[in-house]
Amino acid sequence: MKTVNPFLIMVLALGVFGIITTEMGIIGVLPQVTQKFQISAAQAGWLVSLFAFVVAISGPFLTLLVSSMNRKWILLIAVFMFAISNLVYAYTTSFDIMLVFRILPAIFHPVFFSVALVTAAKLVPAEKSRKAVTNVFAGITVGFAFGVPLTSYLAEKISLEAAFLFGAVVSMIAFVGILAWLPSMPVTKKMSYGHQLGILRNSQMWLHIMTVIFIFAAMFSVYSYFAEYLGQVTNMDGAWISIMLMAFGMIMIFGNFFFGSLLQKSVKKTVILFPLLYAAIYVLAYFLGSYFIPMVIIVVIWGAVHSGGLIVSQTWLMTEAKEAPEFGNSLFVSFSNLGITIGTAIGGWFISHFGIHQLIWSGLMFTLLAFCMIAIKTKTLTRSVADR
Repeated sequence: MKTVNPFLIMVLALGVFGIITTEMGIIGVLPQVTQKFQISAAQAGWLVSLFAFVVAISGPFLTLLVSSMNRKWILLIAVFMFAISNLVYAYTTSFDIMLVFRILPAIFHPVFFSVALVTAAKLVPAEKSRKAVTNVFAGITVGFAFGVPLTSYLAEKISLEAAFLFGAVVSMIAFVGILAWLPSMPVTKKMSYGHQLGILRNSQMWLHIMTVIFIFAAMFSVYSYFAEYLGQVTNMDGAWISIMLMAFGMIMIFGNFFFGSLLQKSVKKTVILFPLLYAAIYVLAYFLGSYFIPMVIIVVIWGAVHSGGLIVSQTWLMTEAKEAPEFGNSLFVSFSNLGITIGTAIGGWFISHFGIHQLIWSGLMFTLLAFCMIAIKTKTLTRSVADR
């Protein structure tokens, strides 16, 4: 097997880092955006919600359309679009133009993500593929830990333009790395659209998809209101909330590799364990949320478990998508974004009807639903093996 440049996996992770920084970093600079374009906060919020909506609906379809293209060219085009979009954000004086250039990279987001994961797995021996995927996934957790807060810091301390130029530079470095180190990867065995869509005819696949939706809804129904919970329930001030956000993001990096190693040993046991761990975190946060020191400890553990949801749910879904891995990864990106949307909406409903402290029950509800999907799948699998 041809020796792979050790920096290539890092470059793919850097591309994912740039995507997450572009997607989520906008949240931390919305006040500067509203000031620059003289718009309301609600109008600026379209930059966030429209991006997520486009990712959710475009992923599987565009991945199908480009399934016969050279993998290298797909990655280059996608990451180049993110670089250009950040340049537009930095210098445009029209909010409408900025909105258009939120749509364009959102279209390429699931394509880059799904192709990058499959490419990383193919570049190494089969026994090292999960580790390679875990390393690329690290780009997500590092993006949350450093990319998002750094974007906010640059906008606050230097300028909004500097914040967006940071995203452009990251994407261009990834572009150069992919161009220089990734070998040409033409598709030698083209799969028909029907063959790829065929994985959706498998009822077991829909159990996996529902698990992904519920896991992400469980995670983000509470995490989306993380700062409010710490402020109102734990009575942390702004400085401490910022520290907790940074600590949460940094410990996610550890959690990513921890759950990656668990998956290497047993996918089934790790997937079953995840919702149980998350439920335990939520129970602790509910009963100890008003105590400062215990909550600091809970946040640290929470961050480690939270990052596991990304790689655990992706690995779980891909066990049923081996025949069409890139299309399967695009399904993961789309339905995980759907889970985020549902979880955030239901979490907001819980807050408005029952108060911020009762928000935890929203997360527990989705955690239970995820566990039920996993239990049904596991029981079905055990029964089918017994029948043989």
